[in-house]
Amino acid sequence: MDEQKEAAANNVITFGCTDCGADLKYEPGTTSLTCEYCGAKNDIPAVDDDIEELDYEAFLNKETATADEMTINLVKCHVCAAESSLEPHVTSANCPYCDSSLVVEDAHEESVLKPKSLLPFKLKKDEAIAQFRKWIKKLWFAPNDLKKAVLSFDHFKGLYIPYWTYDSATHTNYTGQRGTYYYVTESYTTTENGKTVRKTRQVRKTRWSFTAGSINHFFDDVLVPASNSLPRKQVEALEPWDLKNLEPFTPQYLSGFITEKYQVNLKAGFDRACNIMQSRIDTLIRQDIGGDEQRILTKKTQYDDIKFKHLLLPAYVSAYNFKGKLYRFMVNARTGEVQGERPYSWIKITLAILIVLGIIAAFYFFAKS
Repeated sequence: MDEQKEAAANNVITFGCTDCGADLKYEPGTTSLTCEYCGAKNDIPAVDDDIEELDYEAFLNKETATADEMTINLVKCHVCAAESSLEPHVTSANCPYCDSSLVVEDAHEESVLKPKSLLPFKLKKDEAIAQFRKWIKKLWFAPNDLKKAVLSFDHFKGLYIPYWTYDSATHTNYTGQRGTYYYVTESYTTTENGKTVRKTRQVRKTRWSFTAGSINHFFDDVLVPASNSLPRKQVEALEPWDLKNLEPFTPQYLSGFITEKYQVNLKAGFDRACNIMQSRIDTLIRQDIGGDEQRILTKKTQYDDIKFKHLLLPAYVSAYNFKGKLYRFMVNARTGEVQGERPYSWIKITLAILIVLGIIAAFYFFAKS
């Protein structure tokens, strides 16, 4: 990479101190960049721009697809294939997702879609580590020596995860069945005090009737992760995010943190958003059908006036080794919510099962005596 290209890439994620010229890093929870060397604080200029939502169809038709790009220095992990930004001047680094060593020499400059907005980091690194320690202590059936195994946080990284949000007006036509409960009296025989007796009981049945209708609903800010590098279930469990506090994109907020490249394109992201919307639409259809039970036979949804935003949300991501196996975890850098993979102590689980079985056996013994 020549000097001009290197400067262009680095200018996106690093800024010089106005006092000593050293690289500045964003200080979580503030609106300033801090110099690690002289301690000077450099304010991030306020941006009054509205957070723009873009037209989905126009973007797919490439009317605006070439606009608003930024250049970053990316390196690809040869183990998990994640592509993330690389801070300047580093000579060695580890993948934030799988802890594998990165080949720094393979870093390359690439133009990527520029986000329209982001949530800046709110928690500092030590605050996120404290949240993780609390999470570890609450884990049931975790090995006793797990806390000792995670004392090293050398590769605990602040990472901006890319997301899409989608707005859409939806119109859904459906057919279905409404189930209404009714009760009939049923006779049966049983044995009481050694004698056969005849009794009656009320039995619930369901009467089904055909129904059809339509549902209109507007969806706002359906959130879809644009990363495949972390387990989707855990990433989604980091929600909710305080999207009402989104800031217009300002590159200073990226300084000192890793930014991941979008892996899920706009169309694939909308397909995932449709699945999320369909779950809500099913609920609305069932409410519209009414009755005691509902069956949805057919449905067809039309999506109109689709808008989207591309944004970055902050998390601390790391991986830790425990007895030769890699576990990953994430901390929502706004709320402190922790999600991750964890080991289990099968000794503790076995003992718990034996204790429960013992309690059941004791209860049965005393009930019979």
